[in-house]
Amino acid sequence: MKILGVGNAIVDVICRVEEDFLKKNSLVKSTMKLVDEIEFKKLLSDLKIEETMSGGSVANSIVGLAQLGNEVGFIGKVSDDDLGIKYEAGLKKENVKYYYSKKKETIPTGTCLILITPDSERTMVTFLGVAGRINEKDINIKAVQDSELLFLEGYLWDEGEPKKAFDIAIKNSNKVAMSLSDLFCVERHKSSFLQLVKENLDITFSNEQEIMSLLNTKKIEDVVEFSKNLKKLLVITRGEKGALAIKDDTVVECKAKKNLKLVDLTGAGDLFAAGFLHGYINGKSLKESIEIGTEMSSKIIQIIGARIN
Repeated sequence: MKILGVGNAIVDVICRVEEDFLKKNSLVKSTMKLVDEIEFKKLLSDLKIEETMSGGSVANSIVGLAQLGNEVGFIGKVSDDDLGIKYEAGLKKENVKYYYSKKKETIPTGTCLILITPDSERTMVTFLGVAGRINEKDINIKAVQDSELLFLEGYLWDEGEPKKAFDIAIKNSNKVAMSLSDLFCVERHKSSFLQLVKENLDITFSNEQEIMSLLNTKKIEDVVEFSKNLKKLLVITRGEKGALAIKDDTVVECKAKKNLKLVDLTGAGDLFAAGFLHGYINGKSLKESIEIGTEMSSKIIQIIGARIN
């Protein structure tokens, strides 16, 4: 198998909202907030659902990789409930091998409310449900060992059981890539993430905001300097400024595509990672890989949701 993803198995519920909805509910635009089931249902009660689909950051990337013709798999925890059944079916339909046997849990399958404002930005409110209870027993070690590359998401990292799952997956992997996931995620786990980037990861995906927070800097030059000394591969998305890939003394840049019809920025980073990893795992150059990533992200932001149909 080319790539195995381990991440939060979350069902996305997509709704369009006005800016004042975010203010009224104290939500910070373009970030992800974790809530309990009661708060999640309260928010949802005021909204009209536009679409429901299987999601989760790494799962979106893995589906993108499958669509590009790669043999891939995914591990993520769901309950044996309606959403869990739909989630598994959604992955299998996309030719993703699902290495998790769902069972009836006391906590339901996780759900993410994706709020799209008129400027196409997305703000996420997540009830992790059973996805956040992943533990080391849920990791299929043989699947990890049989994959060329393990892909993890920062969203999944948390003290306790999820960290143990993370650790055992990394310990048994051949190569590891991870997405830093979200600014609040980075700020919550800064020292742990910095240690992961320096010691455990072969490839780190980040947007400009996240990596600058991790390194406590406001200058992209500091990020480039850090990456060159790191001797690992760091891939940074920069919105309208394009993307950068840095390995040793090589810095490769790719400009963002122009004149796109922005519909929904959900999944832009996930599909960028899918395109980049497709290039990387199939022996393409850094330049070719970053271009495939840019192409994939430019496709996804012109449709609703984080999966290319």
